[in-house]
Amino acid sequence: MSLRYQINIRIFFLSLSVLLLGGSIAIWQARTAVNKEVNSSIQLAVKLISFGFSHSSATPDWLPQLNALEEIRHLTVRIQQPSGQIISFPHDTHAIGHDHTPPQWFINLVQGEPLNTQHTLTLSDGKHLTLLIQANPLDEITEVWQENIAFFISFCSLTLLSFFAVNLVFNRTLNSITTIVNALKVIESGQYQQKLPPFAIKEYADIANAINQLADKLSSIKRENRALTQHTLEIQEDERQRLAQELHDELGQSLTAIKVMAVTAARPKADSKQSTDAIISTCNHLMTVVRSMMHQLHPLILTELGLTATLEDLINHWAIRQPDLTISLECSHEADRLDAKIAIQLFRVVQECLTNTVRHAKASHVNIKLAIDRDGLQLTVADNGQGCLTNGKQTGFGLLGMQERINSLGGELILQSSPQQGMTIFASIPHS
Repeated sequence: MSLRYQINIRIFFLSLSVLLLGGSIAIWQARTAVNKEVNSSIQLAVKLISFGFSHSSATPDWLPQLNALEEIRHLTVRIQQPSGQIISFPHDTHAIGHDHTPPQWFINLVQGEPLNTQHTLTLSDGKHLTLLIQANPLDEITEVWQENIAFFISFCSLTLLSFFAVNLVFNRTLNSITTIVNALKVIESGQYQQKLPPFAIKEYADIANAINQLADKLSSIKRENRALTQHTLEIQEDERQRLAQELHDELGQSLTAIKVMAVTAARPKADSKQSTDAIISTCNHLMTVVRSMMHQLHPLILTELGLTATLEDLINHWAIRQPDLTISLECSHEADRLDAKIAIQLFRVVQECLTNTVRHAKASHVNIKLAIDRDGLQLTVADNGQGCLTNGKQTGFGLLGMQERINSLGGELILQSSPQQGMTIFASIPHS
């Protein structure tokens, strides 16, 4: 349901409610006014006739003209003599055209109970007459009907004017919304270069600025992901090339040597012990090469002994290669019960941190802390190296790779560093 339709339908129902409420109030007021007018006319007629008969012993000459008075045009006045004879007077009614006569349902709503009044008059000679007054408020109801018709026409005109004014005011707003929605559809398709134009309305201008900043951020992330993917593919190709080279140089040559020594040992006068020792030495070398390659591809100790032992093995590896670097490890006893997917990602993050520290930080000490509590997992790797200016941005494929690893686990990675103040990498992963 569109916003324009919702606004119009709400205005319609609001106007209908106001019309029903106003019509009910108008009918109630009209009913009260008609009754009040009729009662006033009856009281006026009674007073005039009583005053006239108090000074006369017969029917006054002015009594026939009483019904012609504007104030009592709703009444029919008759006199009943003691003998029972009823004297009627011609009623000068106002002609009401057919087009102006109110409908019967309106007459029934406005007209109250029929008012018939009897009043006893005493003449100056002591005789008694009965005054019969019957109310006929059709003229008053007709006036009320015409007033209500005017009110209804005015209200409908104002409602139509409100519809026009509201649609005119919201037209520009709805056009702005349409522009924003169309731009979001373009951005959704991956065209992050799409920019929203400036808007005169402050709220829409703020929305446009936020969307433009979001598009810039998405475009930047897309470029980083594309570069990271390309870098990952290059690393994979380099790794495959290196493995292929090692397989050719180490395994291929060693297997060739074993084959040659086996053929030599098969000769009748060959020195079997020398050939056997050479084959054993070559096989030991092959086992060392294969073990090294397997460790590079995936540390088997992680599967066999857990994350703590794997990190300790990694630290020992760097301690042998970098004797001037001191590495300390604080690891929770629950680390070995982590899921294999989480454990390998944490290992790779620590491995990348140590590699970056050795290559760039010129640090003498690195502290690795892995804590696990009810809130989740927290990994902190801090060194006392030369640090760098981050400016809130994480550059380099190593840092981007760590960021992607932690994000893939639903966590967050934060880098804190400043010149000559070392670097701290903090990763938090909530419980899944």
